[in-house]
Amino acid sequence: MLISQITLESLNLPTLYPMIILCAGALFVMCVDMFKKGLSRNFYICISMLFLAFSLVYAVSFGDKNESGFFDMMTIDGVSKLSQIVIVAASLLFVPLALCKKEFSEHKFAEYFALLLFANAGFLFMVSTTNLILIFIGLETASLCLYTMIAMHNRAKAIEAALKYFTMGALSSGFYAFGAMIFYALSTSVDINEIFLTISDRNFEPLFVVILALSMMLGAIGFKLSLIPFHTWMPDVYEGSPAPLAGYISIAPKVAAFAVTIRIFEPFIEGGAAWAENIFYVLAVVTMTLANLMALVQTDVKRMLAFSSMSHAAFILCAALAGTKQANSAIFVYWILFMFTNMGAFALLWAARNDANLYDARFQHPFVKFSGLIKTAPVTAALMALFLLSLAGIPPFSVFWGKIYIMSAVINDGYIMLAVIMAVNSAIAAYYYLKLIVYMFLAEPSAMDGKIYAQNASLSVSAVVGITAGVTLAAVLLIEPVMRMSEYFL
Repeated sequence: MLISQITLESLNLPTLYPMIILCAGALFVMCVDMFKKGLSRNFYICISMLFLAFSLVYAVSFGDKNESGFFDMMTIDGVSKLSQIVIVAASLLFVPLALCKKEFSEHKFAEYFALLLFANAGFLFMVSTTNLILIFIGLETASLCLYTMIAMHNRAKAIEAALKYFTMGALSSGFYAFGAMIFYALSTSVDINEIFLTISDRNFEPLFVVILALSMMLGAIGFKLSLIPFHTWMPDVYEGSPAPLAGYISIAPKVAAFAVTIRIFEPFIEGGAAWAENIFYVLAVVTMTLANLMALVQTDVKRMLAFSSMSHAAFILCAALAGTKQANSAIFVYWILFMFTNMGAFALLWAARNDANLYDARFQHPFVKFSGLIKTAPVTAALMALFLLSLAGIPPFSVFWGKIYIMSAVINDGYIMLAVIMAVNSAIAAYYYLKLIVYMFLAEPSAMDGKIYAQNASLSVSAVVGITAGVTLAAVLLIEPVMRMSEYFL
């Protein structure tokens, strides 16, 4: 009895409640489908949102800071709490988009919503532990769910996208496994904190082996963050995925990967490992610059947004170089603001989803599709322009404040040249965002009937667009509370 009590106490189940709630929701959805086939997607959407909301409330309201559990492998700290909030909030914006005017193949299956809940549980495991094994389990759980969700769209491009994502994900997992194996060989531990203490006590010797381990880890995380040269999967995956899922992939997996990045790499950068700092510096600058240059030549809006999200991820990565509390706070402020703007842009693309490619043999959303949009669908044009201006960092819209906050953290830590490079890249990025605005406002209409841009719009889709647009517009009023929340948790 005593052994049993000690085990339960050391388990500290409250640290696992956000993940337990989501897993319970996924199992509930599957059990209901087992006994009652053919239930409406409305039911599964409501159930999914209910369990996501419970998980979000628990993540925000419960658990003491720096509390640990599950035999000290799970931890509640600022990084885990803020990551959980962003990931689950992104899911709450994503799920209602399934209630669109047309019912697509994936929404007919209860498994689609169960997979989403399992994916969220995997992401929350990733951000809430310092144990390399649990991070790997969370990573694989979430990744396998996303592969399947993409393929369930049941179109040739969706299946191609799922296969490419799976192939690159398998390579990423191999990198991670090799990196973890080397770290274990160096320290006989799988806990990130103990690994760093052991290696730093030996003055990072043998240096070549330590760099090899970190390079393997950086390769694994680079795939999830779509850093160059690990980005090759992303444009095709975005192109083949449904617009809401592409928007979701641009947020939730990357937030989880950033949390892992902070836990693994910041101790080395703060510990004086100049080589680690230089690797991050080069990777951030190269990714940011090349992603913007590749976005300039895109003719499809979804692919342009894919390269755009790469640039934003690299922009946020610059804050990880600073490694200060202000920098980490800036990372999550940026993600929160970016989440609403990016999901709003992808929701508008989802509303304009047509059964056939009307303007291009390959692409569903080429730039020319939106020509003269201000004349045929002025509200849609104004909303898309709002999201694009925000992504470009034009004041006073939401992402502008995130960029200012990150650049301030970078400058305060002495990275003046990096801040200049970030500013130049923001100017480059403005060109391809304004390019679409020029099509919408200055070109002749490509379609005389504006209804074509709302063929898939429903009340639920419109509500998500309205919420995201409201946050993007009201960012000047919301930025202070968001900053305070981020600083409070950290």
